[in-house]
Amino acid sequence: MRKVLLAAAATGALVVSALVAAGTAQAATSQPCDIYASGGTPCVAAHSTTRALYGTYSGPLYQVRRASDNATQDIAPVSAGSYANAAAQDSFCANTSCVITIIYDQTGRNNRLTQAPPGGFNGPAAGGYDNLANATAAPVTIGGHKVYGVFVAPGTGYRNNNTNGIAKGDAAEGMYAIFDGTHYNSGCCFDYGNAETNSRDNGNGTMEALYFGNNKVWGTGAGNGPWIMADLENGLFSGVNQKNNAGDPTISHRFLTAVLKGEPNHWSIRGGNAQSGSLGTFYNGARPNVAGYNPMKKEGAIILGIGGDNSVGAAGTFYEGVMTSGYPSDATENSVQANIVAANYNTSGSSSGGLTVGSSISLRATTACCSTRYISHSGATVTTQVVAASNTATEKANASWIVRAGLANSSCYSFESRNSAGQYLRHYNYQLSLQSSDGSDIFKQDATFCTETGKNGQGTSFRSLNFSTRYLRHYNNNVYIASNGGSNAWDSASLWADDVSWVVSGAWTP
Repeated sequence: MRKVLLAAAATGALVVSALVAAGTAQAATSQPCDIYASGGTPCVAAHSTTRALYGTYSGPLYQVRRASDNATQDIAPVSAGSYANAAAQDSFCANTSCVITIIYDQTGRNNRLTQAPPGGFNGPAAGGYDNLANATAAPVTIGGHKVYGVFVAPGTGYRNNNTNGIAKGDAAEGMYAIFDGTHYNSGCCFDYGNAETNSRDNGNGTMEALYFGNNKVWGTGAGNGPWIMADLENGLFSGVNQKNNAGDPTISHRFLTAVLKGEPNHWSIRGGNAQSGSLGTFYNGARPNVAGYNPMKKEGAIILGIGGDNSVGAAGTFYEGVMTSGYPSDATENSVQANIVAANYNTSGSSSGGLTVGSSISLRATTACCSTRYISHSGATVTTQVVAASNTATEKANASWIVRAGLANSSCYSFESRNSAGQYLRHYNYQLSLQSSDGSDIFKQDATFCTETGKNGQGTSFRSLNFSTRYLRHYNNNVYIASNGGSNAWDSASLWADDVSWVVSGAWTP
């Protein structure tokens, strides 16, 4: 758990004009898959939890399942060709937790993505399957409207091993995806694209998938990463050489457009800022100069968030992506990029319970039994304690925390003890304790929590960064990261929404 051309260009101009004229609340007359079709390279898979990828698409985008009763609901665009109806999800998931069970294929080919099965590696869920993504962990906006992405924590993965129309062998294909360029790790492998149909490593050239992260084992670009690279199986490639392509830049836009395309002995990596500007070309040339990649032996499965052999150590966030039949022209992709920019992805209004970095706070339980209890520590032990004006100065300080920018993600938070400098709330084996930072990546992840509106409608809930379906919970006065139902006592569904909701107040010791 811890492992094409002028016509297409004209189309692009029309797309932007249509989007501007229509305004953010109306559907575009043309969306990415319409643009690819007009360029002669139609979509054969189209996945998004944020918006329709065809101007006329009004079917379901994704499905969520709630923990309280295991009921499911499809989430569709608010109108044909428009953004996802996040309000429907919020209503369905109120006072409980939800996971994303299906990411539907908008092409009509039924190339939907579901919970990835075990393969060369097992996932952490029952039967060796991978985890499903927390449905509320990646809130953003499109055109000012709230939507949700797919937050992939290590252990999370989606797959379809029985597809229709996806490129096989050395056939030409293209793909793009929108990722969160600030959410990544060095684990293997945060991929979207073409993979093996048996969930195992079938040798060089049996994959062709977009990769994003800073893994340095197989290949690198310029700087320290993260990079857009191609996962071609047994290698992450940034160019013709096996190891390094200095033309592939470190790139970390908050919203990142990543593009990969391949045809016989020719492939390309492109990328850019999904919020502004054009695409750059980071590699365009022959297949890698390593045996097994020319010709390619693609098998035609689709993966998201994992490697072809179900390697499940990666992290990332996915908003939308497509795969095409044929090798798209740069002009077609440029028009798609213009459409993406006009869609106006943003983080504005995307978080709840925002805290002020540097402030001192206390965290009070909201469960009826325990509304006078605060998260506190005694030495390294973290519990909830009753705190009132009559308590000693030490007891008040033990229940006071300094808000720090998240050690592993600055969009989230870490909590330093008010009276034990350099020591932070950190989960280990699911239980909270107070520990000094050792500077390791795992410590930083364990000590980082992201805010959401309180699950019971009160205050704030704090989601673990690296166990994204688990939230800070008090249980028998101890503090855990807990899922809504599970094998551990502290995962009990009883009172879960109350127990994971906290009132943020001024610190007992400012």
